[in-house]
Amino acid sequence: MDKPRIGVIGVGNMGLGIALRLCDQGLAVAVRDIDPAREALARVGGCTVAPTPAALAAAVDLLIIVVVDAAQTRDVLFGADGAAAALPAGATVMLCPTIAPGDTAAAAAELARRGLAVIDAPMSGGPQRAREGRMSLMVAADDEVFERWQPWLQRLAEPVFRVGRRPGDGARTKLVNNLAAAINLSGACEALALAARLGLDPAVTLDVIERSSGQSWAGSERLRRALAGRDEPLAHMTLLAKDSALAMAEAQALQQPAPVGAAASATFARALAAGLARHDDSALYRWLLQAQSQPQAQQPPGDALSPPPPAPESAP
Repeated sequence: MDKPRIGVIGVGNMGLGIALRLCDQGLAVAVRDIDPAREALARVGGCTVAPTPAALAAAVDLLIIVVVDAAQTRDVLFGADGAAAALPAGATVMLCPTIAPGDTAAAAAELARRGLAVIDAPMSGGPQRAREGRMSLMVAADDEVFERWQPWLQRLAEPVFRVGRRPGDGARTKLVNNLAAAINLSGACEALALAARLGLDPAVTLDVIERSSGQSWAGSERLRRALAGRDEPLAHMTLLAKDSALAMAEAQALQQPAPVGAAASATFARALAAGLARHDDSALYRWLLQAQSQPQAQQPPGDALSPPPPAPESAP
């Protein structure tokens, strides 16, 4: 396909990186977001801005949805001024949010009834890797749709994992990945907080962990930021809290034991209850460190951490 027309709904941390990456490839990219500041950043990068999801969808071949959750996904597709009714016949919708597999399957079924193709493609890697085309995509799509869009997917991501044909398999893969990320991050934060309480230098201890058996990408990437005092929210605490809870719901439905996952999910839930929802998830380290310095019955108050810059996740 020669230079498809692309629309991106939701230019928050990941969506903006995707939109600008596609502009770098010489494509015509239109965006829509509920936050005018995010739309302004996309416009500076070469995107056009549409007033509604429907207005954006009317002139695109591929619509990429990069919102936060299932409710926002349904709203931008099927709500007032939703995109689905305005998309040209034969257009493709790429679903990137991390949502329950059942929600992905339901959206895909409704889109198919309207004659629209679907790519179930949750993403991972963070905004910088999205901007550079180095994020990963977990793709479920039928063969014809995958072959049609594979060259463009490979400009967005490295690697592109073909995880199945069934809508929802991308979501299932992402939930399993993010449960592992939640386990790794909560464990790394807990261990490093213990190191600090033992009187060890946290930075030196992290050096040791990174070159030893305790190393994990999630722990290293987040803890390096935490130790450097970088508070800007690149991955809000709400995201791993949501994703680990969704993963645990899938495990419970299958009666699959997941005690370590349950503990990690509960840790993120407690962090949200303590007021850390708008913080970067690397703030889990400082929160656990404070928790270890208080009586066990107490939870550290969320306002004990300095407030992060106001950068909420964006959605149209």
